[in-house]
Formats: sequence, C-alpha cells, structure tokens
Amino acid sequence: MIALRTVAVAAILALAPGLASAQASPEPMTVYKGATLIDGTGAPPKPGMSILVVGERIERVWKDGEVAFKLPPQTRVVDVAGQYVLPGLTDSHQHLATPPARIWAEAELKRDLYSGVTSIRDMADDIRNVSDLSRAARIGEIPGPDIYYAALMAGPSFFEDQRVHAASRGAKAGEVGWMQAVGPQTDLALAVAQARGLGASAIKVYANLPGETVAKITAEAHRQGVPIWAHAAVFPATPAQVLAAGVDGVSHVCMLAYQVSDPIPGQYHKRAAVEEGRFGAGVHPEMAKLYARMKADGVVLDATVRIYEMMKARPSKPYCSTELAAKLTREAQAAGVIVSAGTDGASAPEATYPALHEELELLVDKAGFTPMQAIVAATRNGALSVRKDPDFGTIEPGKLANLVFVAKDPSADIRNLRTVVTTVKRGVVYARADYDPKADLAARKSQP
Repeated sequence: MIALRTVAVAAILALAPGLASAQASPEPMTVYKGATLIDGTGAPPKPGMSILVVGERIERVWKDGEVAFKLPPQTRVVDVAGQYVLPGLTDSHQHLATPPARIWAEAELKRDLYSGVTSIRDMADDIRNVSDLSRAARIGEIPGPDIYYAALMAGPSFFEDQRVHAASRGAKAGEVGWMQAVGPQTDLALAVAQARGLGASAIKVYANLPGETVAKITAEAHRQGVPIWAHAAVFPATPAQVLAAGVDGVSHVCMLAYQVSDPIPGQYHKRAAVEEGRFGAGVHPEMAKLYARMKADGVVLDATVRIYEMMKARPSKPYCSTELAAKLTREAQAAGVIVSAGTDGASAPEATYPALHEELELLVDKAGFTPMQAIVAATRNGALSVRKDPDFGTIEPGKLANLVFVAKDPSADIRNLRTVVTTVKRGVVYARADYDPKADLAARKSQP
C-alpha cells in the first residue's frame, strides 16, 4: 500500500482501469519508488516519483503521496529514493559489423546496455551478422540494446570502397540486398523490397548519387513504408537536394556545410575539405535555409560531433573541424531542428562507458547544449531517429520500460550520466554492479 495524504476521487477513478488490468496480469509487476524523474521531454526534473512496470511496459507514473491504491501482493517494490531516472538512451549512429567481429560486437553491446543505452541505430553493415545480433539482444540471449539497422544504397562508383566488400564477404558488394549499387537500370521497387525482406528498419542513402536518384529512391521507399536515412550530402546530390527528396534523417552535420561549396564534390572519395573560411560568426544564409527545411519537415539530424573530434588523430587532414561541427550543431538546435546523439564509432576498448557519453559531453562542452538538451537528444530524439517514439524515448504510460537510473543529477552535469546504477530494458533489470569491464576487455582481446 502506498501512503495516502490527500486523495481525489477522480484521481482514483482515473487509475482504476489500468490498475485493474495490471492486477489481472500474469506478467511481473515492479514499482520503482521515489526517484527524481527526468522524463525525456525536456521538462524540469520531478522529485519523489514512482513508476509501475507491468511486463515490458510502463503502466503508471505518479508522484508519491498524490494518489493511493492497493498493489497486488506479487508486486515487487524497489526503493530508488535519491536516484534519478531517465528514459533509456539511444545511440543513433553505430556500426557493429564492418567487418563482422562477433565477440567485439557482443562486448560493445554489453557495455552499451550496462551504461544505460537501450537502443541503437546501426547505419549499414553486414546485415547477416547484425540481424542475428538484433535477434539475440531482443530475446535476451545476449545483453544488449535493441538494434534498428539499415540496408545501404549508393552509386556504382562507390563500391570501390573496401568497407562494402568487408560487409558483403561471400557475395558481391553492390549486388546483395543490404549493399546495393543503384544505377539507371535498377528496379527500385525490387531493391527496396529486398531491403525490407532482410528486416531492415530503413534504407541508408550513402554516396555517389545525383539528386534525382535520391528522390526516386526516397519516393519508392516511402511507398513501401520504409524510412530513408541519408548522408547530409550524397555527392553530387547537394544537402538541399537530399532534403528536397524528403528523407527522414541525415547524418554528419559537417556534410550540410557542403551546401556552400562551389561546386559540390562529385564523389564521396574525391571530395575536398569543407571551405570553413566561408563561415563567419553568424548563421550562413544557405545554412539557415537548410535548417528551416529540416524543422518544417521534421528531419532528424544525427550530428556525430564526436567523429570530427576523433578525426584529429588521423594522419590525413579532416574534412571538417570539431569547431565548425559544433557551431553548425548549435545553430541547427537553435533553429528548431531535431538533433539526435550518434557516435559513428566506439570508445577505446578499455573505456568503462561507451562513446555515446562522449558525444553527449561534446554536445554540452562544444556545441553549447544544456545538459537537458543533450539528454533529450539521446532519449526522445533518439527514438524519433528510428521512428519508435510511440514505443520509447520518454517515460510515460504505455511505453516500453526502458529506463536508466543514475546516482547523480545529469541535468546539472551531463557527466553524471556516468553514474549508472541500473538499466532496465523492456522491464528486465541490468545492475551496473554486475558489469565487469575487465572481463569485457579480455573478451575483446580474444577476437581473432
């Protein structure tokens, strides 16, 4: 029994239908009692909140003392007073299988899950491997986030890239359903259907395609109910042409900057660096047009600020600086664009937390996001990036019980997300104390 202070009859009646169904449910019931709720919408934290989970979904969310009702005797009550609860995090840009390395991927997924990440967006790999990882994580065979993955389409000239051959081993890159070369003779209806048949959540439009082809792929994919995740520039398709095609999301914020290049590079592998000298202190007029279009159409920007920071360590000059990436991400967010948190890479094997935490910290430290804006990027906006916002991304009744409990307030300091106590994915509990980073590292090193 949860203590009653002042009870409104209407409140009790409002609870009754759902509670009656919960009482009749054979599924496990758990109440997480007394946490400070950060619900993923950007609303201020709410102290003293409780969450009723039935099976894999959230049944009720309420403030302690505002309502009272009897819970069935089988209900487990977990005291989380002093902790902060957020929606499970989403990394909207990972690669798990280019090339496939099962032991490494399982270790990556395990580190993700025990660090609060309950869903990821895999942006095109060897689907044969990723689909098996997805199944295993979904049914609890291995600990890991739910995986939503893309099939790739690009122009024929792109398939000189060795990565697509590594992800198509045993078959011919460009001629398999998960890595398709698209030319004038391609039957797009069949190509999209092949991607669907492989269980792909979306099609990733990658490179070396003109704007009119990007538009045709997008139109056919949408006709078949398949989202399009695209690079922000597809070369020679400009960012404006990519957005005009009606894509659902774009990756890599600095690729938007090619809109001011004259001319835009014709191919992905033969592109000059972004002309950073064209960007002053204010918002470039061409960029303002892109932001306005993205806001109007609800296009999700998978900014990947982290990848530009990682490029500093490469021997070749990066095509864009972290500073410009951060500036453009800050402008997009201020313009009302939906910005998600994607990494496009992994933390060092010995790191105890995954790359998503690095991305969130860069959004705050470099791009000027508030900690709460960064949290929204990894929760609500992460769900939007995979079109699963009806199922997760915020904490509210009816949604999946994807939750992360932390010891310190992340809305005060984004680094407090590194104090995970417990992750709950689809109602299943994963205690951080059960995670052994040293064993995880040893597993990675065992990969041939």
